[in-house]
Amino acid sequence: MRVFLCALVSVFLMGCVTQPTKKDMSAFQAAAPRSILVVPTINKSLDVDAPNYVLAALPVPIAEKGYYVFPVNTTKYVLEQEGYYEGERIHQQSTPTLAKLFDADAVLYVSINRWDAQFALLTTVVTVEFDYRLVSKDGTELWKENKRMQYQPQSNNAGHPLATLIVAVVNAAVTRAAPNYMPLTQQANQQVFILGPDAIPDGPYRPTAAR
Repeated sequence: MRVFLCALVSVFLMGCVTQPTKKDMSAFQAAAPRSILVVPTINKSLDVDAPNYVLAALPVPIAEKGYYVFPVNTTKYVLEQEGYYEGERIHQQSTPTLAKLFDADAVLYVSINRWDAQFALLTTVVTVEFDYRLVSKDGTELWKENKRMQYQPQSNNAGHPLATLIVAVVNAAVTRAAPNYMPLTQQANQQVFILGPDAIPDGPYRPTAAR
């Protein structure tokens, strides 16, 4: 009887586990965007080069997902001609105004929350974190996501302990001196737009979505 009761309680508890809630994509499906305008990012990190790297990495996964993406360099140039130079100011503009400049169906806003390398005694942890927000040309929010990725170089534990320690210190110093943020950024974009459970739906130009 005791075994039976324990099993019954276990089944009950398993049934009470909250499953992740899928995002409501009804607004996205109703808007059915075909073209996406990627505007310059807001940079909350201390690295002044981060916005250019992040902006350059965004079009590829979105295009792979099946959407037309306006060339980011052309977008940046046109916005500058309109007097919009800083990401903060661009994000403050109304989405219909920005979309109308390019005849875009939706606008993607990205904020860089983290883009740093934190050094400890034997390791360096590289972190990137982004907020993504897609808004239709009429101002309706279609989708949003947050993604944080970290990388920590690992040392081979095989061999002499002193040699392993030296290798760990050197790897940490090298990573701190020249952290490589792009692999993390590309992984974040892949998971957010393509691989993640709440990725945007396939666009009209994705081969698998072709009729």
